[in-house]
Amino acid sequence: MGGVCGGLGSHTPIPSWAWRVIFTLLFFCFGTGLLFYVLLWVFMPKEQP
Repeated sequence: MGGVCGGLGSHTPIPSWAWRVIFTLLFFCFGTGLLFYVLLWVFMPKEQP
């Protein structure tokens, strides 16, 4: 949605699909995945073209 998982995947050794799984598990298990995702979406810098 906001490109957070793709951005994290390009800057860390963890692939973007794994970040998507992590956020999904956090959302369904603890309810915090959506909060972390939105916070990262707001505070992560935009990719320069």
